[in-house]
Amino acid sequence: MKTTLILALAAAASAQELCDQYGSYNKGIYTVNNNMWGKDSGSGSQCTTVDSISDSGVSWHTKWSWSGADSSVKTFPNSGVKLDIKLVSELTSIKTSAEWKYDNGNVNADVAYDLFTAADKNHATYSGDYELMIWLARYGSISPIGSKLNSVDVGGHTWELWNGMNGDMNVYSFVAASPVTSFNTDIKEFFDLLAKPFLPC
Repeated sequence: MKTTLILALAAAASAQELCDQYGSYNKGIYTVNNNMWGKDSGSGSQCTTVDSISDSGVSWHTKWSWSGADSSVKTFPNSGVKLDIKLVSELTSIKTSAEWKYDNGNVNADVAYDLFTAADKNHATYSGDYELMIWLARYGSISPIGSKLNSVDVGGHTWELWNGMNGDMNVYSFVAASPVTSFNTDIKEFFDLLAKPFLPC
């Protein structure tokens, strides 16, 4: 199956193509990763192109063609931003905006924010004690880890709230009721909703 994901979080001029399994490109506070971590569960290829990147944001797109079991994750192309290390209770704001599109929705895939917290401030940034995911969309038959707790309104949209364990990591996932292709909010609102009943501060 061939498809394209285009994601933009602001813009500035630059271009870099990433086709290696873990190809990455960083500039300032942003990094873009091709991240074909599960490529051996299928066959195919993928390249991610950084269209623009600066401290004000990043724009990139990914083209791929994969075959293999629908239930096996092949890849997780992404962009990341470096945040200051703080206690959850010290957060004042994590404002964000994103616009994205698929040219083919006939896939098993999600479009998501992925954040981690840990008791150890020196913990690796790609995992933690807790994981917060914000699924702007899901396609096909996939679901988050765990089970659905309830539905909540936060950040200007309605979400299913899911919870489950991924090994030792406690995962909370907010899943949009329908695709949110233009997203502008403060992620602190999601932490605020979880903090009292679920997350240590």
